[in-house]
Amino acid sequence: MLPQVDVGDQVTLRKPHPCGSFDWVVTRIGTDIGLKCMGCGRRVMLPRGVFNKRVKQIRPPAAE
Repeated sequence: MLPQVDVGDQVTLRKPHPCGSFDWVVTRIGTDIGLKCMGCGRRVMLPRGVFNKRVKQIRPPAAE
């Protein structure tokens, strides 16, 4: 079953970003998933298949 993800969700990936952070924020949904690193602010695009393999945990956006 594929994970349900929405813009603004916080996700934890299995491998760390070179800055050391595992946590990302979803910025775009489509064929590719847009992610922003919560450690350094870098933005990346992952194909949906790669994203589905790498995702470990999905959390809804934090209430402000």
